[in-house]
Parts: sequence; structure tokens; C-alpha cells
Amino acid sequence: MPNIEGKVVAITGASSGIGEATARHLAKLGARVVLGARRGEKLEKIVEEIRAGGGTAASRTVDVTDRQDVDTFLQFAEGTAGKLDVLINNAGVMPLSPLAALKVDEWDQMIDVNIKGVLYGIAAALPIMNRQGFGHVINISSIAGHKVIPTGAVYCATKFAVHALSEGFRQEHNNLRMTIISPGATESELADAITHDETAKMVDGLRAMAVPAEAIAEAAAYAIGQPDDIDINEVVVRPTVQPL
Repeated sequence: MPNIEGKVVAITGASSGIGEATARHLAKLGARVVLGARRGEKLEKIVEEIRAGGGTAASRTVDVTDRQDVDTFLQFAEGTAGKLDVLINNAGVMPLSPLAALKVDEWDQMIDVNIKGVLYGIAAALPIMNRQGFGHVINISSIAGHKVIPTGAVYCATKFAVHALSEGFRQEHNNLRMTIISPGATESELADAITHDETAKMVDGLRAMAVPAEAIAEAAAYAIGQPDDIDINEVVVRPTVQPL
């Protein structure tokens, strides 16, 4: 895709799942990918493999709940080629549980990563993108941002918030692009964080129908690859057999 080649794309949560698949896919299409996550060793391995395949990649550890850390990550991404074309806010957590289980620490974690992490990404990217006069933010949301499900009240609330933040960004910036990608059941490590036994068993059923993370990577590439005056605002991707 001509509108992807040479673009600098920073991706959070890039050590596995959707983030990793997106980094690999965009690198194959000629993007200069900059991977960020907390697990530095995994990032380094992915970067080595991308480079071995002829792609351009770099990495830096980042904790999206730390605003300064996110600032440093995006400054590093900009420094790789003197620009930042795309930020993909992908980092997220999903420790589902009924509200009555009172897993308040997990609620706090979801708010910190899924909402504040996105906001910190936007706060770090906006000065760069406004200064250069172009840019594209892609927020990885979820179908949970469209429909509330039992055990998902807090998780869904965070994803509804991502939709509101994304739409506000779009309305306020007519020179920057904004895309929300809402995956359905997708192969990832998200469900590994569920500590409520009954919920974990329920989610195992969804895992059986999950689409590969590469499907979401292709959606991101589709949005990035459009002409600069075309903004794909939202893409929903889920298994054909998934009812919700």
C-alpha cells in the first residue's frame, strides 16, 4: 500500500496479540514500526524477527499508565525518522468479573490502562502531530464498547469511554485522522487476566470462535492505507459465528 510505506507507526501493547500482529503486518507493508510494551525482552525478539525479514523496527519499554513514560516512548518513535505518522493505542486489560465480586483493584487497573493509557497516548501524540501538521490515531476498542455484557460492566465502561474520546478527537481535529477498531473475539492474552473462575470458563467458549489477531492488523492497515483526505472512523471485526 503506497500510503503505508515509510510511515512511522508507534504501537503500544506490542509484545503480543493484536499489537504484535499489527507491527509485523505493517512492517511487511513498508512501515517503520516502533513497538512499545512493558516486556522488553519480548519486544526485542519481535524487532529482531521483523528486521530479519527485511522490515524496519525499533522498540522501547513503556508503561501506558505512566504519562511521562508514554511521552518518552512517542518522542523516541518520532526520533527514529523525524516524524510520527500513526499512533496505535492498543494496550489494554480485560479482567472480567461480576460487580458483586468487588474486584476493585482490577477495576482500577482497567481504568488506568484502558482509559488513562489512551488519554496519555493522545496527550503525547497531539503536540507532535499538531507541530508537523498531520497524523493518525488508531484506538483499539472492542465490541464491548457497543454493548454491555454481564461480568463486563467496568470493562465495557472503559471501552464506551474510548469511543467517546475518539469521537471528541475526531470532531476537534480536521487535519488529523482518528480510527476506532472494535474487535470481537480475537486471539490474544487478554482473557488470561481473568481471576473470577466462572467468568474464565465462560470466556473459554468465546476463545473457541476467536479470529486471529492478523484480522485486526489488516483492519489497521486498511485504515492507514487510505488517501490522506479519507478518514475511516470505525471498523468492527468479529467472527461470523459470534452472536454478540
